[in-house]
Amino acid sequence: MLNTLLNLFGRSPFAPLKLHMEKVSRCVHLLQDLFEAIERKDYSIIETISNQIAEFEHQADLMRNDILNHLPKSLYLPINRNQLVEILNTQDKIADSAKDVAILATLKTIELTDYFKDDFKDFLLKNISTFDSALLIIKEMHDLLESSFGGIEAEKVRAMVEEVAFKEHEVDLVQRLVLKKLFQSEGQMSYTTFHLWQKLCETIASISNLSEALAFRIRLTLESK
Repeated sequence: MLNTLLNLFGRSPFAPLKLHMEKVSRCVHLLQDLFEAIERKDYSIIETISNQIAEFEHQADLMRNDILNHLPKSLYLPINRNQLVEILNTQDKIADSAKDVAILATLKTIELTDYFKDDFKDFLLKNISTFDSALLIIKEMHDLLESSFGGIEAEKVRAMVEEVAFKEHEVDLVQRLVLKKLFQSEGQMSYTTFHLWQKLCETIASISNLSEALAFRIRLTLESK
C-alpha cells in the first residue's frame, strides 16, 4: 500500500482521495439496497447488507489511515496539506454516517409504512444523489490540478459545488415532509420505533450535509489558490 500511495501522490495529491471516496461510495450506495430489503421485509438480507457496509467503512478507515501515515512530507503539494487532510476526514465521516444508518436499521425490526414510504425513498435517493455530485467533484480535481486551478475547469468545479448545495437544500425540504408524516403516524407505532425512524432520518440527512461540507472545503481550496 505504501508504494502505491507514494506513486499516486507523485501523479496527483487527489488520486488517493479519489480512491478513498470510491470506497466511501460503496458504503453510501448500499443504503439503497438496505432499505429495499426493509421494504421487502427480507430481514436476513438486511443483516448481510449492514455487515457489508460496515466492512467497506472499515476499509475506508484503513485507507484513510494509510494516506495520513504516508502523506509525503518532502513532496511539494499544490494544495495546503491541512486542506487535503480536512477533505479526507470529511469523506471518511460520510462513510461513518452510512455505517451508523446500517447499525440503526438492525437494532429492531422496522418496516416502511405506506403512509411515508414514497417520501422516505425520495429522501434517501436525494441524499445519495447529493453525495454522487460531491463524488464527481473529487473525480474532477485531477483535471483542475492540470489547469493550475484556473480557467474553465475552475468555473466548472464552482458550478458543481453550487449544484451540491442546491441538492442539499432539496434534501432539507423532503426531510421536513418525511418527519411531518412520521409525526402524524406516531400513534401507529411504538415509541422506540418512532424514535428509531427519527434517528434514521437524522443520520441519513448527515450524508447530504457532509457532502455539502466536502464541496465547500474544495471551494475554499480553489479560492485560496
